[in-house]
Amino acid sequence: MGSATAPAWGRKHAGAGRVANVDPGIEYQATTRQLAGLNPFVAGSGAPDLGVPLGRHLLSGEQVSLDPLEWLRQGWTTNPNMFLLGQPGVGKSAFCKRLLMGMCATGSTILVLGDPKNEYTPLVRHLGGQVIALGPGLDGINPLDAGPLGAALARLSSRDAAVVRAEVHSRRLALLLALCALVRRGHVTNAEEHLLGAAVALAAEQQRFSPTIPQVLALINEGPEPLRTAARMTDDRLWAQVTADLSATLTLLCTGVLEGVFDKPTTTPIDLNARAVSFDLSRIAAAGAGSAQLVAAAMLSVWAHAYAHVDATASLASTGLMPRRTYLGIMDELWRALRGTTGLVDHADSISRLSRQRGMATIMSTHSLDDLDALPTQEDRAKARGFIDRSAIKVFAALPGRELDRISQIVRLSRPERDLVTSWAASSFTGAGIHPGRGKYLIKLDEHAGIPVGMHLVDPEPYLYDTDAAIQAVAR
Repeated sequence: MGSATAPAWGRKHAGAGRVANVDPGIEYQATTRQLAGLNPFVAGSGAPDLGVPLGRHLLSGEQVSLDPLEWLRQGWTTNPNMFLLGQPGVGKSAFCKRLLMGMCATGSTILVLGDPKNEYTPLVRHLGGQVIALGPGLDGINPLDAGPLGAALARLSSRDAAVVRAEVHSRRLALLLALCALVRRGHVTNAEEHLLGAAVALAAEQQRFSPTIPQVLALINEGPEPLRTAARMTDDRLWAQVTADLSATLTLLCTGVLEGVFDKPTTTPIDLNARAVSFDLSRIAAAGAGSAQLVAAAMLSVWAHAYAHVDATASLASTGLMPRRTYLGIMDELWRALRGTTGLVDHADSISRLSRQRGMATIMSTHSLDDLDALPTQEDRAKARGFIDRSAIKVFAALPGRELDRISQIVRLSRPERDLVTSWAASSFTGAGIHPGRGKYLIKLDEHAGIPVGMHLVDPEPYLYDTDAAIQAVAR
């Protein structure tokens, strides 16, 4: 009978795992005082092991995992918001997609809240999710649509339905005010806001809860007695003074580059049962003149529409009409929605503050603090920097030293942490074709030491996560 333990090089027959060489074990050298406490079989860096496996700790080799919702449940964080900052091309999207794919597999619903480059579509379709492509001639979103909240009304008690109706009206008015401020590049006056609120309420009553912007515009142009009375503007001179600019602003939302996107009923509602939903804005982003304004308007509408979906499922779950769900929202290239005019940052700010109550984790991603510093006013810039401060989890990919100097004013970074992130931003001319910082991230959790992690893609991730396909195709 042979030995129960195989020889070091394996048994000498087919399929026995025979190897030609066995690497020697690791040798340790130290003084007798140090060696007395050495146990090479225990790793003690304490990398988090709850969540989606991201990769290996760059110092200890431990597996690092991340799930902002699970970390909140464990009391490791105070909120599930994440802020991701890094140079273009170093793997920010791959990080988001790994987290997206893993959290979808564990039951969370994925919401890509605006995809200007159409880079999430392959992954969402791979997961069997829903892709809504916005643009002239494509899908449209009615900013005044009650969306999933409206669909939930019939299933709620009269008391709960009254609360939802009030919430829907508030959301409609807030989004319409933001869109008006965007197209006119300035604030809406108090008198105009009061009139808009009355017009939206009357249009909802006439259209059985699903008005459109052209219908609101028609009411303001006609000036019927019920609207004048509700708006407390029975004087003809005051009415003409208030409605002149407002009518022109609403017209801009229905014509020009915005025509066909926000001036009709929602063409493709969000599927309440979808595992993942992505709003493809690539056709809008490539529209040429006026595309920046259109992208900003589309992102604001997408945020409102998607969060109405989240609140609808929460309302139904609270009454036992459907299971409670958790969400992961991706807000990529956040700056595109904030630069249009002053005050738009408040819309994103309100979203980030409510994620914990909604059972939703949010990832805000951008390239540089310069993106936020380009906002119109100092107040907007301060609020935008607050996104980083309020996000319990900060993730830094490759960044230059100049950028880290500014980040250090918001997030405390040690000298080794700064040196590590800066080293990833160094250019490489070795011909290997891989940037030295690609797939490397520093995860900062409040005042804890940063967790450096290296992520390697496995099949089918290289295909699903590829954002360089167009460039590689030209190179070939």
